[in-house]
Amino acid sequence: MTDSAEAATSSEAAAPSRRALIGWGGAGLALGAVAAGGAVAMARDGDSADDAAPAGAATGAAIAFHGDHQAGIATPVQDRLHFAAFDVKTEDRAEFVQMLKDWTAAARRMTAGQAVGEGAFGGLAEAPPDDTGEALGLKPSRLTLTIGFGPSLFEKYGEQFGIADARPEALVELPKFAGDNLDKNRSGGDLCIQACADDPQVAVHAIRNLARIGFGKVVIKWSQLGFGKTSSTTPDEQTPRNLMGFKDGTRNIAGTETDRLKKFVWVDGKEGPEWMAGGSYLVARRIRMHIETWDRTSLQEQEDIIGRDKGEGAPVGKAKERDEPFLKAMLPDAHVRLAHPHSNDGATILRRGYSFTDGTDGLGRLDAGLFFLAYQRDPRTGFIKIQRNLALDSLNEYIQHVGSALFAVPPGVRGKDDWWGSSLFGKEA
Repeated sequence: MTDSAEAATSSEAAAPSRRALIGWGGAGLALGAVAAGGAVAMARDGDSADDAAPAGAATGAAIAFHGDHQAGIATPVQDRLHFAAFDVKTEDRAEFVQMLKDWTAAARRMTAGQAVGEGAFGGLAEAPPDDTGEALGLKPSRLTLTIGFGPSLFEKYGEQFGIADARPEALVELPKFAGDNLDKNRSGGDLCIQACADDPQVAVHAIRNLARIGFGKVVIKWSQLGFGKTSSTTPDEQTPRNLMGFKDGTRNIAGTETDRLKKFVWVDGKEGPEWMAGGSYLVARRIRMHIETWDRTSLQEQEDIIGRDKGEGAPVGKAKERDEPFLKAMLPDAHVRLAHPHSNDGATILRRGYSFTDGTDGLGRLDAGLFFLAYQRDPRTGFIKIQRNLALDSLNEYIQHVGSALFAVPPGVRGKDDWWGSSLFGKEA
């Protein structure tokens, strides 16, 4: 992205609609909010100097929608998640492409803190408003929206949509892993939207409005709410803890690590297909934790299973969390040892997981765990390789993978005339 284009994008992202001004409680207050948001607006293209911006500096800020890569991957991880997988219901290519364009226009506005279309009120009384309205008065909250295309989109609609030959070789069907107990109603999907924000209502509002815009063309197959990020892309922040009480993601790829992002996350144009250059591959896994069993396990056993101490988060035998792990000091089936790149021929992924609790399972046990999200350059050499090595993980006694999906995430939207999926479906569509 050029400097001028980026400046235009930031300016566009910071400019509120008239209805947004009203919604934010008056012009004076709104303009103040815009000024503050514009000052801290962050461009997240993964290769720009803006990636050095501190993650939690302004949780109400807007994150620029345009860029070489989609926001929501290397972007500093927000506190809340609403993830939705959709099934396509139209065989009309033009209708589907128009929906992607409409989604892009709506996403561009919502990530800037603006209402969709003409807003939630003040329009024709005889017609539904363009926006559902529950985000009026709320700040952009660092909302990012990230789209991905699943293997089934190419299988079911490849011919109708003219993309049958465009399926990437890396967009494989994930194999069955040891211990999988997958629910088909929480797995797969023709496409997905990952909505991350610091305000849960902002994230829910985004998915709700995209689903409404897509009515008749797509339908939500399954979705997941998340809270309490369990991985960080900003090592200057405190490492989050998962629901087992342990710090997680200590060695995750940071949004500022351009070299590691290029090596492990962004698809290179040389490896094809061309439309995925600058994109990535997203693995989503719903991992149920057997919380009650874990809570009856001794502290020593918990620490042995993870390979870190619970207080500091230091690797076995080390004093500080970020000390280099000595893997041989851990038990052979310790989670950290088996998941470490040194145990997987260097395989490295970027994680953006969230905790979840979805009530109880009818037996008085919490339906809780980790909604695992990981981005990588190629899932065959990333998640699949690591997950196979975790077949011997002693942590498997306390967790179970119950949902699974893989998506090809195209590159970012380059400007106001670009749209989600344009590199796949073509500008002429």
